[in-house]
Amino acid sequence: MSNILTNLIELQAKKYGDREALRFKIDGEWRPISWLEFNRQVETAACAFEILGVKENTPLAIFSENRPEILVTEFAAFSNRAYSVPLYATSTPAQVEYIVRDSGASMLFVGDETQYRKAREVQKAYPGLKQIVTYIPLKKDDDDTTTMSFDDILQLGSKATPSTVNEVRSRREAALPDDIATIIYTSGTTGEPKGAVLPHSCFNVQMEWHAERLTSVTDKDLSLCFLPMSHIFEKGWTLFCLTRGVRVAINLDPHEIQKAITEVRPSCMCSVPRFWEKAYAAIQEKLSSMTGVQGMLARRAIKVGKERNLEYVRKGLPVPWLLEKQYQFFNSKVFMPMRKVMGVENGNIFPTAGAPISNTIVRFFRSVGIEIVVGYGLSETTATVTCYPYEGYEIGTVGTTIGKIQVKIGEDNEILIKSPTVMREYFNKPKETEAAFTADGWFRTGDAGRIDENGALILTERIKDLFKTSNGKYIAPQVLETRLGEDKYIEQVAIIGDQRKYVTAIIVPAFEALKEYARKMHIKYRTIEDLVKDADIRKMIGERINQMQSNLASFERVKKFTLLPNPFTLEAGELTNTLKLRRPVINHRYAREIEAMYQ
Repeated sequence: MSNILTNLIELQAKKYGDREALRFKIDGEWRPISWLEFNRQVETAACAFEILGVKENTPLAIFSENRPEILVTEFAAFSNRAYSVPLYATSTPAQVEYIVRDSGASMLFVGDETQYRKAREVQKAYPGLKQIVTYIPLKKDDDDTTTMSFDDILQLGSKATPSTVNEVRSRREAALPDDIATIIYTSGTTGEPKGAVLPHSCFNVQMEWHAERLTSVTDKDLSLCFLPMSHIFEKGWTLFCLTRGVRVAINLDPHEIQKAITEVRPSCMCSVPRFWEKAYAAIQEKLSSMTGVQGMLARRAIKVGKERNLEYVRKGLPVPWLLEKQYQFFNSKVFMPMRKVMGVENGNIFPTAGAPISNTIVRFFRSVGIEIVVGYGLSETTATVTCYPYEGYEIGTVGTTIGKIQVKIGEDNEILIKSPTVMREYFNKPKETEAAFTADGWFRTGDAGRIDENGALILTERIKDLFKTSNGKYIAPQVLETRLGEDKYIEQVAIIGDQRKYVTAIIVPAFEALKEYARKMHIKYRTIEDLVKDADIRKMIGERINQMQSNLASFERVKKFTLLPNPFTLEAGELTNTLKLRRPVINHRYAREIEAMYQ
């Protein structure tokens, strides 16, 4: 079996030629890169790597925000039977040093000045880092004798001798499914990161199974690459897009995603629930301001969309003639303008995973014709384990397994997985590897869940996040956090209550929405600290929380809350690189505020 990724770009270049493969924004303008140019760069970089001493099984660490050069680096590595070790662009020098040391990478590719500075810090602390390559030309330190730019790499490769070209070719032809494709380091919500070793065999199967499940994705599509390429979800999705001939627009700055969507107008984009939560809050605010005929029309449209898309289309049933006529009317008058404002009027599918997403939000977007495809996967499973099928999906689940992946529920309701897409091991960590598998070879996900009567997986909680109140009641904090996160005035929330009498919450408000509310209600304040302490603001937030919890059992409800004047951040160590809460850090940092809620 040949490796799908090893020869992919060459084969696609022969098939598509000058057709656009990638798109990237340079100097304010989106510029295309053709399949032929993409392939030329991969082949040139592959030769340069060979000249620089990259051998089979060599790790190449990549520390950059999203850029086309990342893909060139990875595919050039595959040509040499080497592999990538991606790092998040927001990583600290200590995190970079840990991963570079642990993986044994002697070459580190960096994106910009910030990452270069951190890389130099690492290089001074760890002599094993021999070479830094900058994706953009930068002014090097005066004493820096080893750093080169990616342009230097391409220049070096363009002068390759026939023997170098032949060496790279022979390596490609000798590539095996057991060769490592990448090592993905987990974000480490507790403890140090672990490197999940993913061989090509994992991707070979995953690409094939995705093609079987996601039949609507074709080379007519345009995907926007928004999540970091160091995230297995984005990496897996982008590689799948390239195997299908989908054009990929690569977004550099995640803070500019709203602008990028309206410029690119993608038909596909994978994202995390937070993106849809923010979009939902903005739309709900707009809808709540509509009055009279306009408001009535919008409410009627959503009701029709819900009935048509969820009661008929979802179940694969023919839509009644009158309902279809109504839907087409509302689609052109209400839904299409809404999708255009968002930049997703060309939408095909929008996979979302990485954290729980509210059923209310999924129902809403599906009702208005935005096909959110909820899924579940991990770094250790080469991304997707389950996702919604086109028909018969159940909202509240994360879909059914793809391909021949096996899922069963073990002790403590833990989700166990057996599949050729599961990692080989945790790099350099035999004890952790052994602990990650049952005696009969099932991978322990650390997630709790159950399987419904239709075979769909329902996630209930991260097992290590589950806690028990002092009254002996179990609380799943993520479920509560997801529910409260729907509110337009709430940006981030951490649920507290382990071994406590009742449940509390530390909340980071959506500051702009809060300021707008204060203006509307004539609430005077000088600073954000004043705003979050204001009695009227606290009363309003408290009423909204109570409303959102009305159908929960008394022991599950948040009884008290604290509003913070600053968000949880990566820099403060409160969030992982994948923006998950680091609960021990939050509990320690806000111990005083937490204790005050229990006095």
